[in-house]
Amino acid sequence: MIEILKDRKTQVFTKGDSANALKCDRKSVSGSVSQRACAFCGSRVVLYPISDALHLVHGPIGCAAYTWDIRGSLSSGPQIHRLSFSTDLQEKDVIFGGEPKLYNALTDLIARYKPKAAFVYSTCIVGLIGDDVEAICRRVSREAGIDVIMVESEGFKGTKKTGYQAACDAVYKLVGTGDTSGISKVSINILGDFNVAGESWLIKRYFEEMGIEVVSVLTGDGRVDEIRRSHGAALNLVQCSGSMTHLAHSMERDYGIPMKRVSFFGVEDTSAALYETVSFFKDESLLDRARNVVSGRMKAVMPELRMAKAELIGKRAALYVGGAFKAFSLVRALRNLGMETVLAGTQTGNNEDYELLRDICDEGTVIVDDSNPLELAKFCLEKDVDLFIGGVKERPIAYKLGIAFCDHNHERKICLAGFEGMINFAREVRDSVMSPVWKYVPRRAGRCRIGSPGAEPGPACFPEKEVPHV
Repeated sequence: MIEILKDRKTQVFTKGDSANALKCDRKSVSGSVSQRACAFCGSRVVLYPISDALHLVHGPIGCAAYTWDIRGSLSSGPQIHRLSFSTDLQEKDVIFGGEPKLYNALTDLIARYKPKAAFVYSTCIVGLIGDDVEAICRRVSREAGIDVIMVESEGFKGTKKTGYQAACDAVYKLVGTGDTSGISKVSINILGDFNVAGESWLIKRYFEEMGIEVVSVLTGDGRVDEIRRSHGAALNLVQCSGSMTHLAHSMERDYGIPMKRVSFFGVEDTSAALYETVSFFKDESLLDRARNVVSGRMKAVMPELRMAKAELIGKRAALYVGGAFKAFSLVRALRNLGMETVLAGTQTGNNEDYELLRDICDEGTVIVDDSNPLELAKFCLEKDVDLFIGGVKERPIAYKLGIAFCDHNHERKICLAGFEGMINFAREVRDSVMSPVWKYVPRRAGRCRIGSPGAEPGPACFPEKEVPHV
């Protein structure tokens, strides 16, 4: 086993070797080089897809550059959200204050782009110098006649608020301010889908075919006016629980809207999400329509899954993702492809999430909370994985170790949600894992892997002339 930092030993366990619960929901351990991002980044990725709002980063230009076009979120209309405006605070602003610069930037941008609302992200340096961002937002809101909302996402103020919570608190200021007349009693909001590669459109189409009205998607292809009237929906479906549970609880508390946790990744979870939704409304006609949606699309999916499984059976996968809902769905989706998950981790999982993850994983699976590059790399080598599923920060780890990689984070451009997304996922996994290039990587040179049913032999099992020295 690899060395684990003393303060992190309660955040890593192997199923079958430990019955102790993970100690999660903790701040990252100093020196562990966490894969997590900052509070500002967390708030930005949640609010970014609201495409008819102005997004202004109050801070140094590096903060805006770090999160520029941060999601592969598509818009069916406005593109203001992709411009990533910044007040570009300099040394003079730090010394004398950046409030005049913020006021001028807001008034100029609102006059030019005429957004429906504006979000102002307060970054670390702003928290340190003490700019009264809230006061500037109130002033501009009165003068411009639109909602100008501060996103309290400073990382160094000693607050326990996460970036996700800051985003939820900010967008909640819009909820309940619109007219709910005309909304069907059979209606939902979809929380925690961000229309990466058009996935929100796909999911909305399923519900429309079933006769269920989607009032708003928070925040994929989001519109301010839709968010204003979202409190008129009958049910909230929460996909990314880490980012949107806080908002769902607020809407349940103030407007009595119940919530269901769902996932639209993988055929099992997508089907379950559709059936659970119709069961809430207790309408047999909806159930018949749901069956038609599921059965019709499964006919196209199953041949692709069978083809991929024939080649992938016995292969090993590691996954490290942001939200726990992805981890659950990926374990099931990989199992449908004949693959075993030997390492599973998340950045934001809670105790309930990890209990479920432990239940669905196989014996011997390493489960880790808030990991770091050294741990991930060594676990991948120890488990001899064939595929790593993660985000942009995990990609270099995989490629340096000579492991196939599948991007399942918010920067991707390929739809992986729903039934159609499962076809894309199966093809990408198969093409990545079965590439002949992996026979020539140093970690596989000179040895065969054993103990994995159906696994192909390593390079040492091939004639020497077929495997050149690397």
